[in-house]
Amino acid sequence: MARGPAGAADGAAPAARAAGPRRDLGTFLSLVKIEHSLFALPYAYVGMLLAADGWPGWRAFLLVTLAMVGARTAAMAANRVIDARLDALNPRTAGREIPSGRLTRWDGVVVALLGAAALVVAGAALNRLTLALLPVALAFLIAYPYTKRFTWACHLWLGVTIGAAAAGGYIAVTGQFHLVAVLLWAAVAAWVAGFDVIYAFLDVPFDRAHGVHSVPADLGEGRSVVVVAVLYAVAALALLGVGLSTRLGATWPHEPLGVAFLVAWAVVVGFLLQQVRALRRYRDARALDAFNVNLVLGPLVLLGTVLGLAWR
Repeated sequence: MARGPAGAADGAAPAARAAGPRRDLGTFLSLVKIEHSLFALPYAYVGMLLAADGWPGWRAFLLVTLAMVGARTAAMAANRVIDARLDALNPRTAGREIPSGRLTRWDGVVVALLGAAALVVAGAALNRLTLALLPVALAFLIAYPYTKRFTWACHLWLGVTIGAAAAGGYIAVTGQFHLVAVLLWAAVAAWVAGFDVIYAFLDVPFDRAHGVHSVPADLGEGRSVVVVAVLYAVAALALLGVGLSTRLGATWPHEPLGVAFLVAWAVVVGFLLQQVRALRRYRDARALDAFNVNLVLGPLVLLGTVLGLAWR
């Protein structure tokens, strides 16, 4: 079943299957949940800004944006196509575009191919390293839906995949790996894996009945809370390491340069702790009230980075 940050709109199945495909822009944007680009795109910008020690220029900015949006579009559309049968069986996801008949599987395939093409064009235009990494990125993006068929570690696979996109913002500017890129990758990977585990709480009965693997379905809900807490702790420490490994860390706590990033980091940690507390208390759909704050965490870190770099 297609999981990840899909939002509350997945919760209600339509009264009847759509009379036919509805190929308008809104339906296609809904298919790939374009608004949820806010989850990872800001972290790619953080990597880009830190690599350039400021503004990298419009060319890099536009290519990184195209690569990120293309990668996420390809992954989300492929996910919807591959999981269409399972989505149709689950009352929470039966209202999605393909199971409901508003789009066909071939529509999803076309969208996935367009997203992949955008990623390839942008990656090839950036530098040799991004071009060389394209096959690996595409393989990880497409393989994610299949990992849920055989392992509860699917959440980690998703995290590593999206985290790579964040590190890509740094690599896009420098053309090489660096400790900052690795730490940013680890921070986003652990964060995404953690909130994907939270989201999986919604489907525990269905996943167990249909052989879909997840941490809550395989390890139990109690252990899953611990897993989320550990993943979020790793994310917080890695994100702090990003700041300490750059010019931001060289100036705090004495200069505004590092303080802006540090304050943003502290707010992010507070939101992560809030999610763990909510999960310990509810362990059901009500935990989504805390889960949904993940949409603002990336922009918060980006804002702290921008203020830190601009405040010279």
